[in-house]
Amino acid sequence: MHTRSILFLFIVLALVMSAGVPSAWTARESLTLGTVLEPPHLDPTAGAAAAIDEVVYANIFQGLTRIDETGAVKPSLAVKWTVSEDQKTYTFHLKKEVTFHDGASFEADDVVFSLNRARADDSVNAQKALFKPIESVRAQGSHTVVVTLKQPTGGFLFNMGWGDAVIVDPASAEKNKSRPVGTGPFKFSKWVKGDRIVMVRNDAYQGTPARLKTATIKIIPDPAAAVSALMAGDIDGFPNLPAPESLSRFENDPRFKVVIGTTEGETILSTNNQRGPFKKLKVRQAIAHAIDRRAIIDGAMFGYGTPIGSHFAPHHPAYIDLVGTYPHDVEKAKQLLVEAGYPDGITGVLKLPPPSYARRGGEIVASQLRKIGIDLEIVPVEWAQWLDQVFKNRDYDLTVVSHTEPMDIGIYARKDYYFAYDNPEFQSLMAALDATVETDARYDILKQAQKMIAGDCVNGYMFQLAKHGVWDKKIRGLWENSPVQANDLTRVYWAE
Repeated sequence: MHTRSILFLFIVLALVMSAGVPSAWTARESLTLGTVLEPPHLDPTAGAAAAIDEVVYANIFQGLTRIDETGAVKPSLAVKWTVSEDQKTYTFHLKKEVTFHDGASFEADDVVFSLNRARADDSVNAQKALFKPIESVRAQGSHTVVVTLKQPTGGFLFNMGWGDAVIVDPASAEKNKSRPVGTGPFKFSKWVKGDRIVMVRNDAYQGTPARLKTATIKIIPDPAAAVSALMAGDIDGFPNLPAPESLSRFENDPRFKVVIGTTEGETILSTNNQRGPFKKLKVRQAIAHAIDRRAIIDGAMFGYGTPIGSHFAPHHPAYIDLVGTYPHDVEKAKQLLVEAGYPDGITGVLKLPPPSYARRGGEIVASQLRKIGIDLEIVPVEWAQWLDQVFKNRDYDLTVVSHTEPMDIGIYARKDYYFAYDNPEFQSLMAALDATVETDARYDILKQAQKMIAGDCVNGYMFQLAKHGVWDKKIRGLWENSPVQANDLTRVYWAE
């Protein structure tokens, strides 16, 4: 009887393994992560949405350099580089034997094409300003590229690590929105609109191969649904859970790991500086005094977030605390509104995109502004609508959004940007920053820039978005912080 039992056990195990069902001794090779926003498309060189990079950065597409979890610049498609004595010429030495996912070879001409395309007059790159310092790009043989700048640019290598600067193949570039072709350790597999995006391991990758065979990004915009999916095991993790009120629930569940990290996400009450009463500094100052940052953080983010007084991340060495520039003062805010010529108050429209920080935070902001006489109509918009109406066409009064691009204070120098802030003095500051290489000097300029936009109340500066990571405790290698917009899966694996 004992022998028959052992024989039966071996037969069952053999059937299980032959059926392809993973046994307890087989390491998992698939991962499903949740994300709030569905990207409008999958080409990081043709869109501003952070949701694009959250899927493709480092996974599908690569640039000359890349930004790691600490925010440091690392080699990527360029294995090394040299810089001329005058700091204007960069010579990049490229990886060899690299192919795009469709089999096309990667060579210096692809870099020339990608950088020239990004900086061209008709470029649709959302961060075209990153490439403005470039004077010329030329191939020197098949695996060396020489980039000459108009002037020394201290942040050039960092800029080349943005998702907007990834290298694409001329033959497939126009199809990257729907079927992205890169050189990364994962290949695009499929996109089920409204549901999920699937990537598979690139077995031809020239580098350390991904340990995951399949990675799925599941789109779950609703906070309650995100929590339910995690609890039910339908997804393995949520790198940025949109339900901070539920974090304690996961902290008390031994199946999960909860990590509170930092992001580059300055969460602001974005203001159209060229529209109606919001053109007036005193109106914007009134808004600044009306905002109660702590109430917004506690009410919308359940205490997770760091108050900010300008558009700059608190973890950066050049950060200065400007929260006290316009302290919460309802009576002062009312007085400023009267001085601005609006004793009976003003009305406006507050457009709110889908993220919970925006919808919840916007409701609280509207309540706070109502106390000083600013009555806002709240208009919820989907992400595609926000990009079209607010970001592209500047059809808004106020909105709430997190700017998660790294070190992006330079956007305030773009007079055609959706804030519509046109200050020649600030533009000169940013030009000086671009031309400055020495670290301490750059930090001095950045401090001046923070003070200037804080003083002008360009936007209502609220808080730095925290990263609420929740995932299965056996998962290793996910980023705990977000120095760039990324869910980098290149080193992710399941611990046995």
